[in-house]
Amino acid sequence: MYKAFVCCKAGMGSSMLLKIKADQVIKDNNYPIHTIHGSVDSLFSFNGDLVITMADLKREIDGRFPYVIGVDHVIDKGELKNKLDVFLAQADH
Repeated sequence: MYKAFVCCKAGMGSSMLLKIKADQVIKDNNYPIHTIHGSVDSLFSFNGDLVITMADLKREIDGRFPYVIGVDHVIDKGELKNKLDVFLAQADH
């Protein structure tokens, strides 16, 4: 089971919506991913496998964590599924 941290700068609206969408995609596709949610400030104590955030924040934190997904459209489950598929394909190798 992979651990994913879903965050935005404040940890309020957009990241909560992103967590809901991520959980829907994970459940619908039976992905081995467990998500937790918080602000970017709490991210730096996270020691999991994956960070899911907005594309603008991804640029700021890329390289600090094993794998970071940056989402352009929070409500686009297709975009999120595609990016999670890429993560899982790379994580399995």
